[in-house]
Amino acid sequence: MIGFNALLRDSGIDPAAVKLVRHQDAGASRGRTPYDFWLAGDGRLDLYQRIQSKDRFNGATYVASFVGTPSGDTLFTGLYSLDGKGVAPAGLLDPVTGEDVGGLHLYEMTKAEALSEYVGRLVIDWGLGLRSWVQNAANQNKRILEIRRQIGEPPFPGFMAFQAVIGALAATPRSWQTALIAVSGVYLLVCLRTGQQYVGSAYGSGGFWERWEEYAATGHGGNEGLKLDPHTEYQVSILEVAPSSATIDDIIALEGRWKEKLLSRRFGLNRN
Repeated sequence: MIGFNALLRDSGIDPAAVKLVRHQDAGASRGRTPYDFWLAGDGRLDLYQRIQSKDRFNGATYVASFVGTPSGDTLFTGLYSLDGKGVAPAGLLDPVTGEDVGGLHLYEMTKAEALSEYVGRLVIDWGLGLRSWVQNAANQNKRILEIRRQIGEPPFPGFMAFQAVIGALAATPRSWQTALIAVSGVYLLVCLRTGQQYVGSAYGSGGFWERWEEYAATGHGGNEGLKLDPHTEYQVSILEVAPSSATIDDIIALEGRWKEKLLSRRFGLNRN
């Protein structure tokens, strides 16, 4: 068995100085998981990791960071040096929950060059103790399951299985965006706070993706019902993909039928 600690030692790092961390927030909404943050590459995963309610990294020099993927893999996202610890200022928001984390521990961390060639490629066997998401490397020589040839995006789940949170569209893999640009049809927005539904249609040159980007930019996409509460979060999914031969009028007719089926004019957010 080849273990993760062998890679640490080959890099001149004593496993006794390393905490292993597996990030997978079961309460996170779609588009806001640690894995989504890592895909987005916009710094949210680093901030999420730095904020801790307890002094979980006490005594360590390094943190080896992993994320749980949608398929259940434990994927390596980088080795970080621990440079200090302070207190989170009032007003700092948790990237997952949006809650103020002022007063919690806030670690200073720097991504190390060591093991950087394995980022996004190395998969380990975390074992059965998923609730024990912080472990000492010296006591847990995790078995290496796979070293992938290249960093890859997860496969597109299909149009009817796709779901995302509008506010986290930036985390959508590029190949998925390309697929969503290519098709038009009818989609559903669901308010994550109230459960109210909005049925809409996309028929521009940029397909579903172009339309949804308007919601991400404005909060309402020009729709009167959504303007009533432009700061809420919506989950988006696809109700029907229009055939390539469909005209704009055809797609609008499809949209109208879905509004009738879901009663989104009577009980939801549609105003026409």
